[in-house]
Amino acid sequence: MAEIEQIFRQNRAWASDRTEEDPEFFLRLSRQQTPKYLWIGCSDSRVPANEIVGMAPGELFVHRNIANVVVHTDFNCLSVLQYAVEVLKVEHVVVCGHYCCGGVQAALGHSECGLVDNWLRHIKDVYAMHRQELEGLDEAARTARLCELNVRAQVQNLARTKIVQHAWERGQKLSLHGWIYDIRDGLIRDLGVRMDDRTLIPEIYHFAIASEETGAPA
Repeated sequence: MAEIEQIFRQNRAWASDRTEEDPEFFLRLSRQQTPKYLWIGCSDSRVPANEIVGMAPGELFVHRNIANVVVHTDFNCLSVLQYAVEVLKVEHVVVCGHYCCGGVQAALGHSECGLVDNWLRHIKDVYAMHRQELEGLDEAARTARLCELNVRAQVQNLARTKIVQHAWERGQKLSLHGWIYDIRDGLIRDLGVRMDDRTLIPEIYHFAIASEETGAPA
């Protein structure tokens, strides 16, 4: 229990330091949050969202899961997305992956990991879509590239959600972004994956319309 008690001591020290630096800090924080950003990132403990972008608590709404995956059966992620878009009115949704991602590495392997294998199936599907490109790379480059391709796929999944499509139909200001963080130097890189409204991604919007017509989920 000594390790647990240490966490509480660190918390008290942190709260004391923040109050000393800014006596109004926690009073402001207790009021309604108004973040402009939703961050969908990996659960990896080496990627603390607020810290790596230099934002204070309350400035970034955060959802994290293994390998920053966005799928239409994950009601946890979709609930966070809906709250962020429809209640908090965020203006940007960022999917940020990272190099050296354990989830991506596991998806590239053949060992059974248990329940998480069902989750990693989504990343294996991304691999299958880009098999020709990926199999031409060495192991390190293949892993790094799949980390990037996974981010791109998840941004596209975001754009297919009814939550995002309805926001764009309402004329709501909402942009989707795909970034990747490099643990080796602490820098975030923009992968050039940005979607602002359905007019920029007709193939995704048409996919959703076709799915509605056939009764399939989009």
